[in-house]
Amino acid sequence: MKLAVVLVSPKTSGNVGAAARAMLNMGADDLRIVAPRCDYKDSASRAMAVHASPLLESAQVYTELREAIQDCDLVVGTSARVRAELAPPQHPAQVRPLVRAADLTALVFGPEESGLNNADLELCRVIMQVPTAAYASLNLAQAVLLSCYEFLQSESGPPSPGHVPEAGQGPNFPTRKLALSSEMEGLYGHLRDVMMLTGYTDAVRARHTLRLWRVALDRGAFSSAEVRLVRGLLRQVQWKVGRGQQQVTPSQARQSEVALPGE
Repeated sequence: MKLAVVLVSPKTSGNVGAAARAMLNMGADDLRIVAPRCDYKDSASRAMAVHASPLLESAQVYTELREAIQDCDLVVGTSARVRAELAPPQHPAQVRPLVRAADLTALVFGPEESGLNNADLELCRVIMQVPTAAYASLNLAQAVLLSCYEFLQSESGPPSPGHVPEAGQGPNFPTRKLALSSEMEGLYGHLRDVMMLTGYTDAVRARHTLRLWRVALDRGAFSSAEVRLVRGLLRQVQWKVGRGQQQVTPSQARQSEVALPGE
């Protein structure tokens, strides 16, 4: 099991350094930073990182989240809030077996002041919420520490009954190799094209419609072979629709139009 910590648009260099130190404490060594708004290797960051400065040096930097997670087969986004049209956040204890079964998990954290936005959470197969008291806002490094501990250092025994959501609320991923994030994004792009081609949705509603499909299909935990299977069906739909359009001439199309009452 490998775990990559992805920091999306961090604002304060000291938080990045403290997050690197938390990673070192828990045994994580793959730091990825998306569109940083600070010099994450400055003196303040190194002071907070202490012995974790090598993690800052080896950190990979990306312009967008999609690039940072394309080689991961499980992407876990963190959020303290329930978002409309997205899957509800899961308890870390429910996510733990999924992480341990994956080859490479991306654990994604958002900007300090706002957290991950909906567009970034759409790219995550699972949304996780660290249990807290009424005040749910955690410092970035605290969130990294608690999450990395849960997946890398905690025991595999059953979680506390007071923290376990009711049966059926969590994802039920099988313990098999999942499709990469890049493969799933290819599927979703393909699905959107077919939705537009067939008139299932339009440009105005496409984002909302695809978001609902993402939640449903992510729950299915597709393997690479299953992604290829579905995309084969989508290609057949595209071919069939395109063939039908080629067989209907413009004059035939005009002749087939039927005036509606009142026109």
